[in-house]
Amino acid sequence: MIPKEKVQDLVSKHDNLEKELSSGKIDTKLFAKKSKEYSNLESIILCARDFLKFDSEAKDLNQIIDDKNNDNEIIEMAKKDLEELKKKKEIYDNKLKIFLLPKDEDDDKNAIVEIRAGTGGLEASLFCADLFKMYERVCSKKKWKLEIISISKSEAGGFKEVIFSVSGNDIYSYLKYESGVHRVQRIPETETQGRVHTSAATIAVLPEAEAVDIQIKDSDLRIDVFRAGGPGGQSVNTTDSAVRITHVPTGVVVSQQDEKSQHKNKAKALKILRSRVYEAEKRKKDQERSSNRRSQIGTGDRSERIRTYNFPQGRVTDHRINLTLHKLDEFLSGEIHEEMNQELRLKEQDIKLKNLH
Repeated sequence: MIPKEKVQDLVSKHDNLEKELSSGKIDTKLFAKKSKEYSNLESIILCARDFLKFDSEAKDLNQIIDDKNNDNEIIEMAKKDLEELKKKKEIYDNKLKIFLLPKDEDDDKNAIVEIRAGTGGLEASLFCADLFKMYERVCSKKKWKLEIISISKSEAGGFKEVIFSVSGNDIYSYLKYESGVHRVQRIPETETQGRVHTSAATIAVLPEAEAVDIQIKDSDLRIDVFRAGGPGGQSVNTTDSAVRITHVPTGVVVSQQDEKSQHKNKAKALKILRSRVYEAEKRKKDQERSSNRRSQIGTGDRSERIRTYNFPQGRVTDHRINLTLHKLDEFLSGEIHEEMNQELRLKEQDIKLKNLH
């Protein structure tokens, strides 16, 4: 049951915003923000007003039903109206519950995804490459734009690390559930005894922060340039084009050397740095608001084991919701990734509803 005060607050907020926006006295910098808030409330306001009218309307109908002087026909009509009113109330209740759920302000942002090979040596780097290919396919299927920021290859075609950005609609709301430790169980090609090995890769999904999201002062940055290293040959730059940026207050360090231009490397490094600093601030706020933590799937910690990919059994298991799909190949090809994501979203919505007081 939703407290009436919460719904009344929505109506009051809507009315106040309406007055403010129509007054013509609102600050131009705040106009877009306030207009968005107002537009958001417009979608639920009729439902909220009807919800608040329920008690008085139900009271009137009950008085008609209880009045013995009324005709049976009138009483029966009032009973039917009351049943209809109760059904509508249930619909209002559910719509308002979902509307009042805590929202992640970063859901509509683009994302920066960092995949790093963990324990398991060469096999872990091959798994890291498999995960990257999976996200490539998911992005292609959803018509999202994926752009590699930096990549560090290992032997046999694996990746020690790959960082990429994904842009499109509501990217972070989808990809945020991928943060954590992904574990793989399979028989490596080099294994002669046929034993199953366990390896891991760590994924961090950061909301892509714009300059307006977080202010980073130039005075807080230490920028070092150096000559890019590599395995030799043409991949080694002969100029000081590689860039290392340190955000002194937080200690966040980003190095970038994939581009031949120092300017491009600096721009890419700043993009990653801004998002890492922003995410660290966000995590700090989430920890301060413990209720926010309770409404999330898992802890959001990168060290949390979230998923296991078992090749011998052809299954993928998400440990946060105890869901196993016996379609590993389809999952890795991006075909049924949506199925897992949908279950994670529904579970998080359910947790948030239970925490809504």
